[in-house]
Amino acid sequence: MSPLPGPPILFVTSNPGKAREASRLLGQEVFARPLPLHEIQSLDFEEVVRAKAVAAARALGEPVLVEDSGLSVAAWNGFPGPLTRWLTEAVGEAGLARMLDPFPDRSAEAVSALGLARPGEGEPEVLVAVGRVAGRIAAAPRGSNGFGWDVVFVPGGATRTFAEMAIEEKERDSHRTRAFRELARLLG
Repeated sequence: MSPLPGPPILFVTSNPGKAREASRLLGQEVFARPLPLHEIQSLDFEEVVRAKAVAAARALGEPVLVEDSGLSVAAWNGFPGPLTRWLTEAVGEAGLARMLDPFPDRSAEAVSALGLARPGEGEPEVLVAVGRVAGRIAAAPRGSNGFGWDVVFVPGGATRTFAEMAIEEKERDSHRTRAFRELARLLG
């Protein structure tokens, strides 16, 4: 696959925070465009992002970038994974943290999977890049930076949640940063 489409990049997401972060990480203009897509339910990040990228490229007829992210909790055998959004919509980030109270192991992995799709004849071509950061789930939400579950995820070696870190500090080595680095390497 050839390099990223020229600026601006169309990031299919309803989360403008993700597009701002992508713009900073890529060093070029990225626009968020909400697009209602049927999202497959799977515990496999790559499967979810690949299906999402194909659907978005077909619907818009232009190159698109999509992302799916979530928390894979060790005590729950990787759950909620790509279903994190649905779990936190139901119980909130505080509820997610409380649900781990009976478990001595609060370790988790923050995962970001990116899909870059280009429409063409037949099936759109999709390039998938994944970034992972090991860490743990905090006992309660903390911090006000970032978005979503940043308030409960403490990356390995840190004492603060992503939401307690300055944006620049988080982005130095977040799951999303790692995914974008991998995407750049694959496009290299």
